[in-house]
Amino acid sequence: MTWLPAFNTSLILVSGFFLALGYAFIRAHRIKAHHRSMLTATVFAGLFLIVYVARAIFIGPKEFEGPPLAYAIYLAILAPHVVAAIAVGPLALLAIARALRSNFVGHRRIARVTLPIWAFVAASGWAVYVMLYMIAWDR
Repeated sequence: MTWLPAFNTSLILVSGFFLALGYAFIRAHRIKAHHRSMLTATVFAGLFLIVYVARAIFIGPKEFEGPPLAYAIYLAILAPHVVAAIAVGPLALLAIARALRSNFVGHRRIARVTLPIWAFVAASGWAVYVMLYMIAWDR
C-alpha cells in the first residue's frame, strides 16, 4: 500500500485547489461557481479525512527518518498543521451552514477566518508528506 499516502495527500491538494478556485470565483462575483467549488473542496477534504483516519487505524503512523535538525523543522510544520486541521473542520462546516441558510454576512465573517486556515492546512499537509515520503534523508 505504498500508493496510499500519495493518494491521501492528493485528496487534500485537490481540496486546496478547489478552495483557491472558489475564492477566485467569489472575488469575480460568480456565486454559483463559488458554491460548487467550495462544496467540491469540502467533499475532497472529507474524503481525505476518511482515508487518513482509516490509514491511521489500520496501518499506523509513518516515523520521520530525517536527521535531528530536519526533525525539528518537521515538528515546527507538523504542530501548527495539526492544530489548524482540527480547527478548520468545524469552521468550514459553520461557513457552509451559514451560506446554505443565506446568512451571507455571517458566512463572509467566518469564511474570512476559515479560508487562510484551510489553505495553510493543505499546504502544510503537502510539506509533511514531502518530508515523510519524498526526501531521501541521509542520516
